[in-house]
Amino acid sequence: MFNKNIKIVLAGIIIAIAVWQFIVGNIGNGIMFVLLSLIFIFLYFKNEMILMAFLRLRKQDFPGAKKWLDKIKDPEAALITKQQGYYWYLHGLMLSQTNITKAEKYFKKAIKLGLSMDQDLAMAKLNLAGIAMTKRRKREAQILLTEAKKLDKHGMLKEQMTMMKQQMKKI
Repeated sequence: MFNKNIKIVLAGIIIAIAVWQFIVGNIGNGIMFVLLSLIFIFLYFKNEMILMAFLRLRKQDFPGAKKWLDKIKDPEAALITKQQGYYWYLHGLMLSQTNITKAEKYFKKAIKLGLSMDQDLAMAKLNLAGIAMTKRRKREAQILLTEAKKLDKHGMLKEQMTMMKQQMKKI
């Protein structure tokens, strides 16, 4: 994994080589270098370690996802702000199975840094609502649940929200 600044510098150098190839008359080489630079630009905005962790989570492989996330040593230096949000969001998802206090801290940090998709933000708030409900903070859980409902535009979390509302009535 390269630092985010190194990725941009590499993309700039490769684009400069592409321009040089265009000037010399090697159009094919120039196009190839432009396409190569697009890979580094893509990886600047979408970190490769986080992408691999998401792929592991899709397969329900939590230890594998944790292994990929652990390869990011300093998230503040290596990731842009949105990527940091997803980094803490994934840590929160993995810890929500075992340690809800730490998971709550990570979810709050992820929401503060921002997540680019409303669905991910809704899921983080829904998890926070569940954690608040287990800690007997009903008012906070209701607020987080209504925020998650507003963010869930496609209704993908509707079933979990209704289940949580039924559980909230018992408290």
